[in-house]
Amino acid sequence: MILTAAFATDDGMHFINRHFGDAEFYDVYEISRENTAFIKQIRNSSGEESGELHADPAKAKSVSGILLKEGVTIVVSKIFGPNIKRIRKKFVCVICSDSTIETAVQTIQEHIGEIEAEWRKGAERGHLRLSSANPANEKIER
Repeated sequence: MILTAAFATDDGMHFINRHFGDAEFYDVYEISRENTAFIKQIRNSSGEESGELHADPAKAKSVSGILLKEGVTIVVSKIFGPNIKRIRKKFVCVICSDSTIETAVQTIQEHIGEIEAEWRKGAERGHLRLSSANPANEKIER
């Protein structure tokens, strides 16, 4: 199974230290057990909407729409805000403590089986907390 993941970044190399929805860009990769491939970088245009509030449902809908058009199934960031409750119904949300996108792509690939299992849960899925430095990765269900 090939899954498409979006990584929250401003520079294409590192995660942002803000909520997923606040990234300037999303680097999109296709990831399977055997391979990883960079597909494209998508500009996050959701912040261009006026009247944006913290945990705004309209922002979650906008970011989700941008990523769903690209076939994204996994969203990866160091930090998610309150909208994680909304977006995890459409994506597998992965909180990753790795600093670089390159390392995080490898971490996602190493745990692709867990991510596939979470994806199959549909709207009832939780989120995963993964790190290349922590082999006993923690799964959070809420």
